[in-house]
Amino acid sequence: MAKNFAEIAFSDAVKKLQEEHGSRKGYERMEKFNVIDGLSENEMGFIANRDSFYLASIGEKNYPYIQHRGGPKGFLKVLDKDTIGFIDFSGNKQYISVGNFATNNNAALILVDYPARARLKIFAKAEIAELKDNPQLLAKLDLGEYEFRPERIILFHIEAFDWNCPQHIKPRFTVEEIQIAFEPKFQYISKLEEEIESLKNKLKASGLS
Repeated sequence: MAKNFAEIAFSDAVKKLQEEHGSRKGYERMEKFNVIDGLSENEMGFIANRDSFYLASIGEKNYPYIQHRGGPKGFLKVLDKDTIGFIDFSGNKQYISVGNFATNNNAALILVDYPARARLKIFAKAEIAELKDNPQLLAKLDLGEYEFRPERIILFHIEAFDWNCPQHIKPRFTVEEIQIAFEPKFQYISKLEEEIESLKNKLKASGLS
């Protein structure tokens, strides 16, 4: 992978609008010079910490289909600087994304870190790999004790990626993140409760209560 995100994203119609709204010159420089050969440690670490992403595919009737995919943190794994993948779990058995990839393997992914207000966009070519034919790959993508029924492996061969600005990303936090953030407060409250109970016992023993 040594492609430019803008090279793929900026069609003639897009460029025309950029011209009309005064952003074309800046993005033209992006097209010419912002070529990145594979994921860096920054993108790899970001991907490894995600527990969900949004996946876009294109159906035979030319409509895009946007799907939310989720799992334990790190279920979408980096296999090398140009390839990411995950085990496709058994779900509602509609198979829209998988069916779309059978006729058009172009894919787009959006990964969001809501607390950090960071968003990574990826263009990729999707590949379906059968479990029985890829035991070593399955082992690499294995999720340990996570309870699921695997159906297939989906790989994404990355064509280009880009980071979005944080504007308009509203911070959101998981229950786990909230619990971690408030744990010192919970411990402090617990300590105060123990001290209050101890003081009550001392007062009771002294006959003052």
